[in-house]
Amino acid sequence: MPNSDLLPSLLFKINENQQALEAAIMELTLWVEQRGSSEVGGNVRGALDTIRSNEKFINMTLAVFMAPE
Repeated sequence: MPNSDLLPSLLFKINENQQALEAAIMELTLWVEQRGSSEVGGNVRGALDTIRSNEKFINMTLAVFMAPE
């Protein structure tokens, strides 16, 4: 298998890890906010917004790589 064939799988796994980290961070954010630290929660939510906006591009790119030729 050529190395270039591994790229789509690698990108998919990286994206999957990113989504898992996003979910875990959101759980921690909710926990922090419930304990009265809304400023920290707001900062984390801002960072998560960046992840979400980049996720759209990543998913679109993965679709191109995974599309049959």
